[in-house]
Amino acid sequence: MRLTVKQLKNRDPGSGMAVIDREALQEIDVSSGDFVAIEGRDGGRTVARVWPSDTSDAGRGIIRIDGQLRQAANVSIDDRVEVEKTEVKPADSVTVALPQNLRIRGDLGSHLREHLVDQAVTAGQTVAFPIGFGMFSGQSGRRIPLTVVDTQPSGTVVVQSSTDIEIADRTAQEVSVEPGEPDDSTAPAVTYEDIGGLDDELEQVREMIELPMRHPELFGTLGIEPPKGVLLHGPPGTGKTLIAKAVANEIDAHFQTISGPEIMSKYYGESEEQLREVFEEAEENAPAIVFIDELDSIAPKREEVSGDVERRVVAQLLSLMDGLEERGQITVIGTTNRVDAVDPALRRPGRFDREIEIGVPDRDGREEILQIHTRGMPLGDGVELERYAESTQGFVGADLENLAKESAMHALRRIRPELDLEEEEIPAEVLDSIEVTENDFKEALKGIEPSALREVFVEVPDVTWDHVGGLDDAKERLQETVQWPLEHADAYDQVALDPAKGVLLYGPPGTGKTLLAKAVANEAQSNFISIKGPELFNKYVGESEKGVREVFSKARENAPTVVFFDEIDAIASERGRGVGDSNVGERVVSQLLTELDGLEELEDVVVIATTNRPDLIDDALLRPGRLDRHVAVDEPDEAARREIFEIHTRDRPLADDVDLDELVERTDGYVGADIEAVCREAATIAVREYVRATANDEAASVDEIELTMNHFEQALEEVDSNAGSEPQEFEEAPEAV
Repeated sequence: MRLTVKQLKNRDPGSGMAVIDREALQEIDVSSGDFVAIEGRDGGRTVARVWPSDTSDAGRGIIRIDGQLRQAANVSIDDRVEVEKTEVKPADSVTVALPQNLRIRGDLGSHLREHLVDQAVTAGQTVAFPIGFGMFSGQSGRRIPLTVVDTQPSGTVVVQSSTDIEIADRTAQEVSVEPGEPDDSTAPAVTYEDIGGLDDELEQVREMIELPMRHPELFGTLGIEPPKGVLLHGPPGTGKTLIAKAVANEIDAHFQTISGPEIMSKYYGESEEQLREVFEEAEENAPAIVFIDELDSIAPKREEVSGDVERRVVAQLLSLMDGLEERGQITVIGTTNRVDAVDPALRRPGRFDREIEIGVPDRDGREEILQIHTRGMPLGDGVELERYAESTQGFVGADLENLAKESAMHALRRIRPELDLEEEEIPAEVLDSIEVTENDFKEALKGIEPSALREVFVEVPDVTWDHVGGLDDAKERLQETVQWPLEHADAYDQVALDPAKGVLLYGPPGTGKTLLAKAVANEAQSNFISIKGPELFNKYVGESEKGVREVFSKARENAPTVVFFDEIDAIASERGRGVGDSNVGERVVSQLLTELDGLEELEDVVVIATTNRPDLIDDALLRPGRLDRHVAVDEPDEAARREIFEIHTRDRPLADDVDLDELVERTDGYVGADIEAVCREAATIAVREYVRATANDEAASVDEIELTMNHFEQALEEVDSNAGSEPQEFEEAPEAV
């Protein structure tokens, strides 16, 4: 039966598994666990164990196999293969050769058998084997390649629990490579299964590159030129270079790499010559891919560079990509994380026909990436990758790989005392005992900052709605503005409602405005950027506005994001008041206005601003479409004060005589900060009494410390209500020092 090849998803690549839809299984007359022979192009053939696919592939005639099986069958994604049932004999013994850098002592055979059981193997085949989660660098950094030297009986056999696994005397490097086997030295060993969370972007890249190379006649029929270039751009670490490596590996094409600094030369004309040589070599070996990593380093904007060499290199690249000479079957892939720094002449159709943004992954993408990086890792029982995917907002693929790596290093530190580093070989039982636990992941997470938000990243505070007393109306307004558009997007679409852009929280000092912002940032499960007004100001002209632009640019890249401006009156005061200054405040306000509601749409970004002087803020900022929700955070009423007292005495030992109702009555006019100060002062007085008692050699126990009503009464005398109070004046001027 002829089936279409697709990439293997959500399975462990390297396990020799082929996923086929149930209708095709019935037609071939095989059931789950049986073996099929897969025949591809030019005599390529492999054997795989069958597993039924989910309902999404039903009736589509699809077979999903990993990169290793695709390579063995000599096929690419979307190729057609012949699939038929086959019988595979059980293996009595299998001899494998280990890589040269793998030195393990003890019974490695049982360890190997455990991972190879139920897998079909043939002499000469290379099997990717997970061991020690990347301690030994393999082809992809996560697995080591084992070469199958001999099998008994000969031919394709299936490894069973009774099969003897023998280790050959020779290393895998000494075993001769079978003729016809691909040489891995030229193509990077990354397959599409190693890319997570970028399905749409990968599909666009494949459409731009694979289709013109394999079926140029389609474009001839349509009477159009096939696309010749694709520019991948996005924050560092999102997977731009990885996509290019995977495409080069999956497509049977010549692969040329250009690294900016390598081609630069101090001699006149030499840089351009090296660039021409790369394209000439690619043309000789067409179809070919020319990969330019960090394009902005060799093709910056010509009007902004001072050197003559860069201008000539850009001009040479422009003529090579779309000059008078035909380029032929050469596709150029460029990557950059500074797309605005690339010369605009390169970014037109005919050169880079399509620009694909490789963005920061969402929750599902992060989970997929974590699954990829923990494939060969012995995870403990309590490790739930879904939970880490939810709590790693702003993390890119490189950060998540680092998280997995650091967790593994934590696990290694636990077993390091058992290792004798003087010996050359590691006992196999030590490898078996390694396990990466939930605690390893938690410890690793503490030391990793998200790359995409590194300059503006603020650790989301561990504050929930339970920490906020009263303020029910303000809480509800914030939930409507921040949480609901993310959680109930379909409801907003149904009534064609655009979410509010921003919220202004205003009220007297100490009423809980900043606390509300902290709580909503935590509850909304979104990225959080906190801006203190004065830190944006800079003594150089234009730098302050640039700071505002960069904040919103980061917020858009990492959406959904909450941008929090504390004390916004410091940077957005009314324009026209400044006399004799450099008008930097007015320019910052203008920049802020255009960012919030300019020509460029602000999607999935909410601005929360707080102030206790709303009268100072520029009117243009307060109109609908900018900070359109104004929420008053007033002095708490009696019920709210009781709630605040309960929150601040929740974890403190109270004596029986403490009457919260009486305290609530006596704190009329107090705001949340005052009540917190009263509770803290009462606790301080209790500790003071204990310390004095121990100093006077009186028998006192820490467990006996309690907060009594007397402590609270003393605290009330110390702490005055600050709500709405005017700044205090000295009765007489302090003496000059």
